[in-house]
Amino acid sequence: MKKLFSILICTVLFLSFSCKEEKKAPEGSSQMEEVMAIHDEVMPKMGTIGKLVGDLKAKVDTTEMGLKYEVAMKDLQDANTAMMDWMKDFGDRFNHEEILEGKELTKEKQQWLDEEEEKVKVVKEKINGSIARAEALLAKDSVQ
Repeated sequence: MKKLFSILICTVLFLSFSCKEEKKAPEGSSQMEEVMAIHDEVMPKMGTIGKLVGDLKAKVDTTEMGLKYEVAMKDLQDANTAMMDWMKDFGDRFNHEEILEGKELTKEKQQWLDEEEEKVKVVKEKINGSIARAEALLAKDSVQ
């Protein structure tokens, strides 16, 4: 229950951050803005994940096809967990001024940002891939 509550808090914080107008760097976008843009691109897909999990859960059973639904459902849930974990870790490493106001980062935090950029790209692929696989599986089922 504590984990769910902390994930909910992180989600609310990141949604509020992503809804505010960000200050733009004078010359193009900064690495922080690029990382947040990836987050902002995939965050709305969390609702799609929830819907697909519900659709798949209703079809899970002990048949071969039912087991495929279960695998796809767990794939979506893993992608969801990856996003929640990334947001929590990112929020633990950077403060509001660094994320939204372009406050200069220390060398250590710049190194962290490099790491977080790679992590969020992996999360994006997990989210997009799990959604595509689940939708393809459900579409294949509806054709049969």
